[in-house]
Amino acid sequence: MQDLTPQNTVADEILRLARENNIPLRHDPALAGALATLDAGRQIPPELLRAVSEVLAFVYGINRKA
Repeated sequence: MQDLTPQNTVADEILRLARENNIPLRHDPALAGALATLDAGRQIPPELLRAVSEVLAFVYGINRKA
């Protein structure tokens, strides 16, 4: 059964738009779930710094190819 909470509806729309516009996606449910629990503007907890740095490296690599 699909979760139709407002957060998932927005997330699904973001994913749809990204796919339609050929925007690369990185699938990391554990990191996404952990970051979703944080308040906007809050400092990234030390235990997530490595995972976030890997995402930033992924984005940097995409930007270098563009």
